[in-house]
Amino acid sequence: MSLFIKLIRNFLGLIIVTLDVLTRGGKKKRPEAEQKAVDIATKDLALYQFFACPFCIKTRRAIYKLNLPIDIRSASEGSPHRAELEQGGGRIKVPCLRIEKNGNVEWMYESSDIIAYLEKRFG
Repeated sequence: MSLFIKLIRNFLGLIIVTLDVLTRGGKKKRPEAEQKAVDIATKDLALYQFFACPFCIKTRRAIYKLNLPIDIRSASEGSPHRAELEQGGGRIKVPCLRIEKNGNVEWMYESSDIIAYLEKRFG
């Protein structure tokens, strides 16, 4: 990919990220005990993402609104998380939610599927 196209993509991504931050609204409010339970439940989740990817921004926005302290991992070139994503999930595609449950790991791709899963589980 040419340098010019990368610059345009990064510039547009930065604009989208800025608009997201400016318009995202508030977080979901829960009673303290319920939020503590959510905090514990999210310790087994990790989102692999690229900072300026529109689908990743959409997913991070849902995570923010649901008030979920999910570990956000960059899958950019040179990142150790990129190798984890490729080895565990089988491909480098973001966003990808790593779900660990009872020692088993599931890799969920597609922003809409991830958001639906999170809303069903924590909404």
